[in-house]
Amino acid sequence: MARKLEKSDWRTYFDFLSKGLTGKRAEIEVASLELGDQIETEYLPLIGITYDPKDDIIEVALEGVDHLIPNPREVYVEQEGMVLSSVEIIDGTGAKQIIVLKDPLMLSAPPQPVKKAG
Repeated sequence: MARKLEKSDWRTYFDFLSKGLTGKRAEIEVASLELGDQIETEYLPLIGITYDPKDDIIEVALEGVDHLIPNPREVYVEQEGMVLSSVEIIDGTGAKQIIVLKDPLMLSAPPQPVKKAG
């Protein structure tokens, strides 16, 4: 079931996610009214996904490919329980960038914030 991530959570989520993604194989599909559906990469080893709020850009780094998504508007994760199968990013033009994992990733529990005493 797809779940929308709040923009304020993107950086933390992708930093957490990237730790488990390293070496997983991923495909990137780009879908837009102008281009139709196109496969940009076919199951290359994934290095990581990051969000830079200063430049408002999501970077998907794969072996030999650096896929940049400027001005992302929405992020959805396709997840069943703790198993992640894909990430969909809608950019500023409305195009969908879909990162599909060849083998779904079993997520660990995200780190809990440390509560201050007192």
